[in-house]
Amino acid sequence: MSDAGDDLRPTVVVVDDSQDVRALVRRRLEVSGFDVVAEGEDGDEAILLAFRHQPAVLLLDTSMPKVDGMEALPAILALSPTTRVVMFTGFEESGLADRARELGAVDVIEKSIRLEDLPTRLMQALEGFLAPAPVTAAPQLHVVDDLRTGERPQFRQEQIALMQEQAILTEHVQQFRDLFDRAEIGMATLTSSGTIVRANRALAGLMSCSPADLVGVDYGRLTVGLGEDLDRRLEDISAFGVDLTSFEHRLPAPAGEEASRVVRATLAPIRDLKRQVLYVFVQVHDVTAQRSMQSELRRSEENFRRLVSAVGEYAIFMLDPEGRVVSWNAGAERIKGYAAHEIIGRSFEVFYPEEDQATHQPQRNLNAALREGSHSEEGWRVRQDGSRFWATVVISPVYDDDGRHLGFAKVTRDLTDQRQHEEERRRFLEQRIHLLAVTAHELRTPTAVIDGSAGALRADWEGMSVLDRNDLLDGIRSSAERLRRLAADLGTASRVYGDALDLHPGDISLTGALSSARRRGLAAGFEGAIVVDVPLEARMHADGIRLGQALDNLVDNAVRHGEAPIHLTGVADGDQACIRVSDGGGGVPAELVPHLFERFAIAGPTGATGLGLHLVREIARAHGGDATYDSPVDGVPHAFEIRLPLRRS
Repeated sequence: MSDAGDDLRPTVVVVDDSQDVRALVRRRLEVSGFDVVAEGEDGDEAILLAFRHQPAVLLLDTSMPKVDGMEALPAILALSPTTRVVMFTGFEESGLADRARELGAVDVIEKSIRLEDLPTRLMQALEGFLAPAPVTAAPQLHVVDDLRTGERPQFRQEQIALMQEQAILTEHVQQFRDLFDRAEIGMATLTSSGTIVRANRALAGLMSCSPADLVGVDYGRLTVGLGEDLDRRLEDISAFGVDLTSFEHRLPAPAGEEASRVVRATLAPIRDLKRQVLYVFVQVHDVTAQRSMQSELRRSEENFRRLVSAVGEYAIFMLDPEGRVVSWNAGAERIKGYAAHEIIGRSFEVFYPEEDQATHQPQRNLNAALREGSHSEEGWRVRQDGSRFWATVVISPVYDDDGRHLGFAKVTRDLTDQRQHEEERRRFLEQRIHLLAVTAHELRTPTAVIDGSAGALRADWEGMSVLDRNDLLDGIRSSAERLRRLAADLGTASRVYGDALDLHPGDISLTGALSSARRRGLAAGFEGAIVVDVPLEARMHADGIRLGQALDNLVDNAVRHGEAPIHLTGVADGDQACIRVSDGGGGVPAELVPHLFERFAIAGPTGATGLGLHLVREIARAHGGDATYDSPVDGVPHAFEIRLPLRRS
């Protein structure tokens, strides 16, 4: 919360995946006396912004990509307990608002609200909360005053506890807790803005204090006047993708001592999938008596190497200046499949597909890293067994203290599963949109026929001839039958996709099943001949309703796309019943044959929903049989064939 004299301006963070919405809200709030301190576009950013800014109020969109507002809400309140979270939603269900309040939101505002009313609602949410909260002094750090501000760090006990909890929960740090604490070199975990959230005993020993005294302290306070240098390096990490940076500074002299120590601080970020900084590891080397400390520094560096080597989610390894692998961690072995002795000394080009090697893409990536300070990309990579995986890759050059180029640090993460899930989600959405479109088309014609025919009959029943009335009634009946089949297909499809297509098989006559399908086809208005041919009667073990639906779809397909006469043939073939449906047309175009039974593959103005043939196959397979298509050959007409068991399986 900012202030100017006695004028308090409530601080606000606005998080919404629409940039236009954020811009409108920001303008309205700022002219109404609020201080909009930050904006974000997803739940992950909301958590980070709440933790970083501790705003008076956070206006949080309910539905956002990746992490939505409801998922992010508990973490926001845990990291920023004094923040009032107001949900901003386009949904109107009361249950959603109740759930948001259960999770800790103080209000739920619909996006349909007038913008001029929004500031009033936020002020109501803040009512009784604008006065500064009482502050409890944290354990005092025995350091000299910060040269920039002259202040000593003071933090509320609950703030320190939350930071410690965050450090414990932070991804990848948990598994190294013991190693972190036992390390002989000073180590700390910082937020991206430089606040210490965890420190080990070695670092605290350099300061003659306990690790708890360092938690919550801005690391810039420990640099004795070089806080701006630290800020620049943190900005390099966050804004420019730098993955390793270091600088030297003096530590504040412990109480009662005049001499201070000189240390080298090395900062290495841990990032998320979008290259955003989650936190920063810092190693603090005491270089005051560097000659006498060489052996201890080597052991400390080995501890850090072991820390990196144990990471399993990332392939982290070093390359020499020519691109040959010189180090290998457990994550690299898991992701790429090579053991260390199989890959060290070989060129990293083996991780790239042949087409990328042919265009010298690996070398271009190294050159880009040297030129730009870091290079990142996503693309296909190759495992030892030849299989491909989709990866995010970061390559950074590594230099020694004298600026000599030592090689490259390379970090790779396997994103294949995430990519596949996103592709499946995209295809599913496309199929839903397509189904809605073709279903709307299929509904339009029969409903128009029913409405028009009923209107004509009502307006001039007595004046019509019997023939005209029958024509209109036949149109109503055939349209109703068309709607019935559409509803049946959609209902069956929903059960198939939900793995809930229940069958109720019984003893079915082959002749009876085909004859019933013929009667339904003629009743639907087909004027051509439908011929049933069963040379030898047989009994099937099948669900009569589902089999009838499959046969109706095949007959309807022949009516739509073929020519009279339609033949329904049934024969017993070993332990199966073979049912063939053919017509006098030329058959299915060759390019469509491989996709006939795929969901939505055959659809359009005359192709219905694209579900009919797909459901024929699914119904046949549910019975333990199958459905196929035979193209015309040597005078034998094309035909769709269903095979079902003759007896109980």
